[in-house]
Amino acid sequence: MALHLRGTVVLDDEREVGEVWVVGGRITFERPSSARDAQDTVLEGWVLPGLVDVHCHIGLASDGPVDDGTAEKQALADRDSGVLLVRDAGSPADTGWVHDRDDLPRLIRAGRHLARPKRYLRHYGRELTSVDQLPDAVREEAARGDGWVKLVADWIDRDLGAEGDLRPLWPADVLAEAVAAAHAAGARVTAHTFATESLDALLDAGIDCLEHATGASADHIDRIAAAGIPVTATLLQIAQFEAIAAQASRYPVFAARMRALHAHRYTLVRDLHDAGVPVLVGTDAGGTIGHGKIADEAAELVRAGIPTRDVVAAASWRTRTWLGAPGIAEGESADVVVYGADPRDDVAVLGRPRAVVLRGRPVTT
Repeated sequence: MALHLRGTVVLDDEREVGEVWVVGGRITFERPSSARDAQDTVLEGWVLPGLVDVHCHIGLASDGPVDDGTAEKQALADRDSGVLLVRDAGSPADTGWVHDRDDLPRLIRAGRHLARPKRYLRHYGRELTSVDQLPDAVREEAARGDGWVKLVADWIDRDLGAEGDLRPLWPADVLAEAVAAAHAAGARVTAHTFATESLDALLDAGIDCLEHATGASADHIDRIAAAGIPVTATLLQIAQFEAIAAQASRYPVFAARMRALHAHRYTLVRDLHDAGVPVLVGTDAGGTIGHGKIADEAAELVRAGIPTRDVVAAASWRTRTWLGAPGIAEGESADVVVYGADPRDDVAVLGRPRAVVLRGRPVTT
């Protein structure tokens, strides 16, 4: 049976069509020979390529890895929100089994966060006892994942006592060697970074993406833009910085920095966008943030000053292209979301999908 998608079918920034069909789970622009079948299964509205959560942690909760049943519920919550492609941003759980589930979003895994002892959240990362281990660990995580590796570039150093603050984890030369090792293995590298002090070494090393990047200065923004490096803003996560600061009374320097980053978050995101930096849409779900909140993250980006049309594009076809994943194209898998209004005019529409179609099958209507 063919599925008929009708209304405004958005292919990319420049192209729209009035209808497409799904036959055998795949998109076609040619009307099937049996018009009756096509008419029996019509979904009408604004049709977008499936949404992308580019910073998501399936298999992770606030206290570490979760069982497969819980991970399944996380993935289903993402799917039902319209997210049909997830770039994992580090998980201590082995979620390779998700690839075998046709009812779950497509998943691009990054393996485990690479960190150092006591320099990241407990039970989250793979802790390396020596910085010299980083290049080999990157090679191993590249082999385990789906073309991405996740580094923790900075975290609070509590050994400094009352002066404890965000500090880089890796020397610049080791970081450069590690990124080169990932590239030689055919993988890209992204990095968790809150601190200003980490960014120059990451950029010098040839990092492929930045997560949070809350410490970026005007000079860093220029460098990021010139290199064409995307930034995942994770504004839902940054919104928690004030609460984090309130719990860090033993570390007043760190607390003051987190409050400053929180206060500056919207200005930073707007400045990144205005400089031409691709600002990606990622919820940071799986730690302290629930899954299925892509619309909330998109709304935060609009609140920061990014035009709604750019936010919706980043949540869908633009990021698919950057990740090397197909959108709505002849012969490609039908992974689409249907809305009752145009989300490019009102970002709140992203939170009200009329239908979600995954691998050619409606999974929510």
